[in-house]
Amino acid sequence: MADDMRAMDAPTDGPSDPGPRHVAIIMDGNGRWAAARGLPRAAGHKEGVAALKRTVRGCAGLGVRCLTVFGFSTENWRRPADEVSDLMGLVRSYVASDLTGLAKEGVRIRVLGRREGLPPDIAAIVRKAERDTAHNDRFLLQVAFNYGGQADIVDAARRHAERVLAGEAPVDISEADFGELLSTAGAPPLDLIVRTSGEVRLSNFLLWEAAYAELVFQDILWPDYGPEALKAAIDEYQARERRFGGRPAQTAITAQTAKAN
Repeated sequence: MADDMRAMDAPTDGPSDPGPRHVAIIMDGNGRWAAARGLPRAAGHKEGVAALKRTVRGCAGLGVRCLTVFGFSTENWRRPADEVSDLMGLVRSYVASDLTGLAKEGVRIRVLGRREGLPPDIAAIVRKAERDTAHNDRFLLQVAFNYGGQADIVDAARRHAERVLAGEAPVDISEADFGELLSTAGAPPLDLIVRTSGEVRLSNFLLWEAAYAELVFQDILWPDYGPEALKAAIDEYQARERRFGGRPAQTAITAQTAKAN
């Protein structure tokens, strides 16, 4: 990947680069959107895919270089079988209708989460999407599918333990090294998490990566989302002062040093 797709320890936002570069969205409210219109939940999920397409295409004009969206959690398997089937069908239709266009626009697709347990055709779709866009570096779209933040941390710890037992790694490990074992390794640091529909929680999404991310909660239901709503979230983000555990003057100096190097 290009340098701007690699994780960096120091913040890079500054007066000339207010960010965010990496935005994550918990796409919530499909069911409520459908219920308010007397429609089945599947209709809400379908409109949610249209909202995702609008939002991805609006990112470039807003300076966002990486978008991570929560598509299907490890807990979502508990939903009724017909709804799970509908969600799987949307993955098929989204890739079939948009993969070629995304590839031409320089979008790299990466799917986060466990591959075990996915229906064989969905697993094949995931591999195809990643393979066909692997050479792109203009924009990174990460789709968290069969993903849970706690599960991802456990999987990373298991990988480290296996390397230690094989004599391939020391027991001691730094936070930076541990981050490289997560499924998000290689992406820019997470700047902003947005959740739609008025709910105010992370729901097991990007728990490690969210350590210093800004959180914005919006009342809009996901099927109504688009570039305008994302811009409103970014405006709120840019109005805040990010300190990364330090004092304002220290944060500014760290940002300037990172840019100089």
